[in-house]
Amino acid sequence: MQVFRGFRHPGVAPACALTIGNFDGVHRGHQAMLALLQTEARHRGLPSCVLTFEPHPRDYFAAVTKKPDLAPARIGTLRDKLTELAACGVDQTIVLPFDGRLASQSPEAFIQNVLIDGLGARYVLVGDDFRFGAKRAGDYAMLDAAGEARGFDVARMNSYEVHGLRVSSSAVREALAEGRMADAHTLLGRPYTISGHVVHGRKLGRALGASQPGKDDGFRTLNLRFKHWKPAASGIFAVLVHGLADQPLPGVANLGVRPSLDANDVNGGRVLLETHCLEWPSHLGAEGAYGKIVRVELLHKLHDELRYTSLEALTAGIAKDGRDARAFFASTHAETHRQTTRDRI
Repeated sequence: MQVFRGFRHPGVAPACALTIGNFDGVHRGHQAMLALLQTEARHRGLPSCVLTFEPHPRDYFAAVTKKPDLAPARIGTLRDKLTELAACGVDQTIVLPFDGRLASQSPEAFIQNVLIDGLGARYVLVGDDFRFGAKRAGDYAMLDAAGEARGFDVARMNSYEVHGLRVSSSAVREALAEGRMADAHTLLGRPYTISGHVVHGRKLGRALGASQPGKDDGFRTLNLRFKHWKPAASGIFAVLVHGLADQPLPGVANLGVRPSLDANDVNGGRVLLETHCLEWPSHLGAEGAYGKIVRVELLHKLHDELRYTSLEALTAGIAKDGRDARAFFASTHAETHRQTTRDRI
């Protein structure tokens, strides 16, 4: 999949079958829409194209109005969004910066400047609640009329449901906020994951729980930055880590701002996903994970973030979280074994 920031690049296809949206989480509703887009693109002999926005339009308005509550909790990072769009077979994605100029553009100007002149849209697929242009004045009826007048097809996809539940980014956010990871899995069609480069931190974890003073064999962590200040999920989770070994590694992770630590540390103020592998890969040594891209599946929430009053209390808390994560994986393995036995009978 080709990715472009903006559409004024020579590599952007001169014509396309297009869908437009934020695609936060790329959930099963998005996946159904992208499958339809692929079908329509093939019928027309066109590349499939996604137009998405960064920052999220509501992030922009939250910043402009100084009302942070307007910003939606973010399900995934831009990296994870692009990874999932590529997995859905999209040919090209345009990441359009959402700024004051775009926010003030009339619906008619958006159609002309972006859809026609910028992307050469021949087919446009949108959701049933699609709005566009300044003050969200543009709707499906306006877009459909413009398509008929300007020579491009317009289609609308109705809501997608799973077991009677409308699949939406809002529903995914709600499930993640409440720690309902199985429900999030159902809505997403896959485990909830966060990926990124492993970055340096204070390296405090390796000293906590060390076998003896001066050793660094304690709770080593893989630190990933979640590049948004308001993640949809937060807390302590049992996880699986992909990208460090041939098999996924079980672990326990903290997603949040680490309230027990100094806010002025090297990652202070940033949302981090800090993952401790229950069995650290020996081939990595103490430093071998830095810079690697890993993917972390958040499978089960253990509890919300806690504030510990001392490093001793923090050490005991991490140790308990590790035991609880091991118990989760043991129970999951036992249930899988029981199901396999039932299937064989």
